[in-house]
Amino acid sequence: MKNYLQFENEIKDLEDHLEKLKSPYKNDERIAEVNTKKILDLQNEIEDKLKKIYSNLNPWQTTLIARHEDRPKAKFFIDNLITDFVSLSGDRFYGEDKSLISGFGKFDNQSVLIFGQEKGEDLDSRIQRNFGMMRPEGYRKVIRLIKLADKFNIPVISFIDTPGAYPGVGAEERGQAEAIARSIEVCMKIGVPNISIIIGEGGSGGAIALASSNKVIMLEHSVYSVISPEGCAAILWKDPTKTLEASEAMKLTAKDLIKLKIIDEIIKEPTGGAHREKNQMIINLKNSIKSNLQYFKNMTREDIISHRKNKFLSIGRDKGFMPSTNKNDSLVFKKVEISKFNYLLKKKNILIIASVIFLLFIFSIL
Repeated sequence: MKNYLQFENEIKDLEDHLEKLKSPYKNDERIAEVNTKKILDLQNEIEDKLKKIYSNLNPWQTTLIARHEDRPKAKFFIDNLITDFVSLSGDRFYGEDKSLISGFGKFDNQSVLIFGQEKGEDLDSRIQRNFGMMRPEGYRKVIRLIKLADKFNIPVISFIDTPGAYPGVGAEERGQAEAIARSIEVCMKIGVPNISIIIGEGGSGGAIALASSNKVIMLEHSVYSVISPEGCAAILWKDPTKTLEASEAMKLTAKDLIKLKIIDEIIKEPTGGAHREKNQMIINLKNSIKSNLQYFKNMTREDIISHRKNKFLSIGRDKGFMPSTNKNDSLVFKKVEISKFNYLLKKKNILIIASVIFLLFIFSIL
């Protein structure tokens, strides 16, 4: 059974009608003649409607698509892209975090380390996976396995899909913030290429802990932000219903983030979203991963580390920061020309003395 979003109601009506036309039986269960021309016309109409709707999505609608319950999850991509996958569990400190699928496998006959934030497919699996929200043991598992991959010179691929790190009391007691910070640190230090693909939601520190990568890639209808639109609306407007205003202000869509140079690439989705043509989505994703791994093939460890460092240091520079030298190894705030008025304010002591002398001169004449 297909699931439809609110703005897809028109598509739902058309597809329900299409299913009835395809049925070889009438209401009285007698075999009826199938009108192939009408079916073809209706299919073309549905395709046109989908193109029109999905070419004019607002940021909040994009967020809803990123959360679509039929959208392909990390496990689907791992099962269809990775061969000889060996799952590895545990952080060697506390336990296993089932919201993160992790292990070694082969992509296009090349050994890779795989991470996948998994939300689950139904209610039971979503509860088991904690809706994709990782705990400290999950991030410590990331740290353990990334160090292992770095030791054996194995690239890292991460499939990111989380509303954020788990904010529970137990997670905080076990050092959630510290685990995320160390995960970011180890991702930045390794000398092997790491590629992060945001396949649904990329929420807050829960996403950046895995997305501190050489290449950050987004599916066309995924989102990447510091907070959910609902959370942003509740903080700024004190009204969680202002999700459209919040999502527009946050610049969380792939189109916005590629302009801001926060991400490196957008992977095209089939018309109507990745959940409509999952096999085509696999092909598009495979081609992207292959080309990005090839990009780093002839780089040394030092080159890979420098590439990652420069990528993050360059973010935001054209909006107020500039390099002090030709190398992107430090940040210097861009000097702003001060006005004459500000210059006079800085020289206020001189002005006061001059004013006193002038007044004394006037009084002496009188």
